[in-house]
Amino acid sequence: MQKLTKRILLFFVIMVLISSAAQAQFEEPEIKKVENTKEAKAAFQSEFSDIKWTGQGFNYNELDRMPAIEIRAVLQDVYGDPTQTVEDIIEKDGYLRDGKSIQFEYWFIIDGYIPMMVLDLEGPFENGLVYVGASRYIDLMPQVKRTLTEELRAASPKEYIDYFFSPERDQWFRVSYEAGEYKKEEIKQPSHIKTK
Repeated sequence: MQKLTKRILLFFVIMVLISSAAQAQFEEPEIKKVENTKEAKAAFQSEFSDIKWTGQGFNYNELDRMPAIEIRAVLQDVYGDPTQTVEDIIEKDGYLRDGKSIQFEYWFIIDGYIPMMVLDLEGPFENGLVYVGASRYIDLMPQVKRTLTEELRAASPKEYIDYFFSPERDQWFRVSYEAGEYKKEEIKQPSHIKTK
């Protein structure tokens, strides 16, 4: 009789553990943006310096069909200013290195321990953004992207002004959402962005 009681108890314990694990898979991840301060960015880079980054796991969805210029406006509403812009890179390095021609980057920490970055690589000229996360958490990325997509789809566009340099065109652009209008205007290098 004791063996039967132990087996029944063990069965219920296993079922509780399985249902808890299944429930955890459907919980909304907490997405926290890394602020655009030297201290916050340095802490993120230090904590995640050994991470192997991957773009896998971020399943294609409706957000990837949206123009990047519009996604930037809803990111502004939900998360505020980007963690890093082209201006920040040039201010730090003194010049724009190859492969660093971005308009903006949002850095995130998911559930307090998973790093993720969302960035553009083509400025305001393409649809969708690039998503990268820690390869060891690839199985969690579909839910993270679903949650991020839900948050952004529920948001309203908020005004912003960014700058972008296109090496292919050798051209600066002022990219904005102002007074209900999305714009990408060719400009000379902004006077406040100093390069060596």
